[in-house]
Amino acid sequence: MTEPDAEVEIEADHSDVPAWEQMAEYAATSQSEELANQLDGLSDAERIHIFARLSAEDRGRVLGLLDAERAAELLETVPDAVAGRAVEGLEPGTAANILEELPSNQGADLLSRMKVESAEAILAETEPEVAASVRSLLQYEGDTAGGLMITEFVAVPEWGTAQDVIDHMRDEVERYADYPVQYVYVVGGGGELLGVLPLRDLLLARRQRAVESLMIRNPICVPARAPLEEVIDLFENHAFVGMPVVDEGGSLVGVLLREDVDEARMDRADLNALKARGIVGGDELRSFPLMLRSRRRLAWLAVNIVLNIAAASVIVIYEQTLQAVIALAVFLPIISDMSGCSGNQAVAVTLRELTLGVTKPNEIARVLFKESSLGLINGVVLGLLIGAVAWVWKGSLALGIVVGAALALNTVVAVCIGGAVPMVLSRIGADPALASGPMLTTITDMCGFFLVLSFATLMLAQLAL
Repeated sequence: MTEPDAEVEIEADHSDVPAWEQMAEYAATSQSEELANQLDGLSDAERIHIFARLSAEDRGRVLGLLDAERAAELLETVPDAVAGRAVEGLEPGTAANILEELPSNQGADLLSRMKVESAEAILAETEPEVAASVRSLLQYEGDTAGGLMITEFVAVPEWGTAQDVIDHMRDEVERYADYPVQYVYVVGGGGELLGVLPLRDLLLARRQRAVESLMIRNPICVPARAPLEEVIDLFENHAFVGMPVVDEGGSLVGVLLREDVDEARMDRADLNALKARGIVGGDELRSFPLMLRSRRRLAWLAVNIVLNIAAASVIVIYEQTLQAVIALAVFLPIISDMSGCSGNQAVAVTLRELTLGVTKPNEIARVLFKESSLGLINGVVLGLLIGAVAWVWKGSLALGIVVGAALALNTVVAVCIGGAVPMVLSRIGADPALASGPMLTTITDMCGFFLVLSFATLMLAQLAL
């Protein structure tokens, strides 16, 4: 009777071990079956959390113990930044086996996050057909149609029949089994795109019906170099699951899926949010190397110190006014912060509209009109509130007018800057997300300080009373 009790006790103690420590233990002791069973019992969210908590060494061990298919499934769930670093630490042959199980665009994303020599070593061990597909994707920027497309698609010549196409797909069932097939693409002898054949039309057609009579000629397609904004517009204007991607010569090179475009749009929005908060070096997770994270943050913070000194210089110019009415020092940070908050709201809306494509970078006048109208209303309301507080606190109507008017005007300035600057930066090819960093903060601070202290200088006689 004692042995079963002992086993129960061991299991109870075992359950108290954090899941990531248990996974690390399985990996360290090469318990591949137990590791696979643990992963099978986890949701995608749990897999992401546990895998991210592992050390870089343990991640490599986990991937090395799993078969290539399971490892690929795991990598598809975790963030690209984590996945790329984990694969880079593997032996090239092991990494190549995993790469062959991933969709071509995800494989290219992983390799693009590695050092060139590491990526080349993996590609050298990869099957030639897969390596060629991944290399073809790596030549495109990640936020273009070519960088987002997949190279797994079904292409047939125009001279066949519906039965020929069906027979071809059945003969190549192992090759096409994992393809997201919604359309069959009809190509010429040189690979040029001639038409699209929806799978439903193919299956319902008479077997001897010619492909050229079934296909949709001159289909809507996407240039491989098309930027993400153009791609988003196309998918918003057409209810397609996927679109063919062609090169400069009109040859079919890949297929762009709606789900991948939606994911890219969300990724860009997330990166813009990070940049707007001072993470300007790209994606960051706390599992990244300490010095890398430090350098990325300091790149923004160091610039911000310089710009904040410039903003503080305004106070030095009006030092005598500030000494005469010391109560102004209480309201300077309030006005600065409130204006900054208003400006960041405008930045967020502009970035969102640019991402969705509902606003174009050349529509600055429209944005200025919309934001100035809103800023005037909100500025007056906020100005009255802060002015009333100043009046009640010090019993000085003049003080209330000074701080209230300064906040009202600075709110208008902040929302106009926040709304328009991202568009200006976008037009000149700069990153619009950086507008809510040092630029917006410094301008709103300088303007706020200037307005408060200028109004106070003009009304110094009334304030002294």
